[in-house]
Parts: sequence; C-alpha cells; structure tokens
Amino acid sequence: MSTESADVVERFFAEVWNRRDLAALDNIVDQSCVTHQARSASEPISATPRGPRALRQHIEAWLAAFPAIRVTTDLRHACGNQVISWVTMRGTHRGPWQGVSPTGREVTIRTVAQHRVESGRIVEDWVIVETLGLYQQLGLVRPTQELLGQHPPK
Repeated sequence: MSTESADVVERFFAEVWNRRDLAALDNIVDQSCVTHQARSASEPISATPRGPRALRQHIEAWLAAFPAIRVTTDLRHACGNQVISWVTMRGTHRGPWQGVSPTGREVTIRTVAQHRVESGRIVEDWVIVETLGLYQQLGLVRPTQELLGQHPPK
C-alpha cells in the first residue's frame, strides 16, 4: 500500500503541478477530498472540502501568478495510506496573486504536505506552507532580522 500511495502523490506533483495536466486531478483526487491548512493560530486547523474542481481552481490561481513554477520533492515518506512530502516550489511572480500585483521576484516556497490515499485517490491532505518567507521574498513583510530588531524578545 505504501508504494501505491506514494505513486499517487508523485503523480499529483509531477503530472498536475509540473506538467500542468490539471485534468489528471479527476483521476488522482477524490470528489470528497478534504484539505486541512495548518497555520500558527489559536483556532483549530481548518478543514475545507476540496475535490478536483476546487483544487483545479486553486492550482490555476497559483499558475497564473507563477506561470513557470516547478515543484521538487526533497523528502517523501510513506506509511500505509499516509504519504508525507517535503517539497520546494520555485518560480517568478509574474501575475496577480491574492491581491498582490506582480513583483517579478523569484521565490522559493517550502511546503510540507501529508496526503491520505484510499483506492488510488487522495481523500485528505494536511498542508503547511512557509508563508512568512514567501511574503518576505515578495517584499510584503520586512526580513525577520528587522522584525525582531523592532520587537526584541522579553
């Protein structure tokens, strides 16, 4: 089961993200898939239904903003139907993204994703995107050293 689950996740990154075959989502992601976006906050981790159609819209928004983005897998571990991937996404901000005008800046985005696979389809995932670094690379947030210099730890 581990190898089969890892193969499904590899298809997600290789076929969908890197080859831009968004139609493959219909074969890889279950209609009832749920995504959990982990963030540092006091409220519980949110869970959002995100089947192939919603995921296609999500990925299309990223590709419109970062048209040449490429995903590489730095580390993957599969245990049964659970697959954890550490991935790095690299691209240049060429289009509007979440209300931010194109900056022309190259970015590196580190992400950890855990996928649960059932019957050859992704049915659930947990995603952590290192957004502080992304926002800093886009020039939306000052570098960490400057932020800490403004507010030293007590």
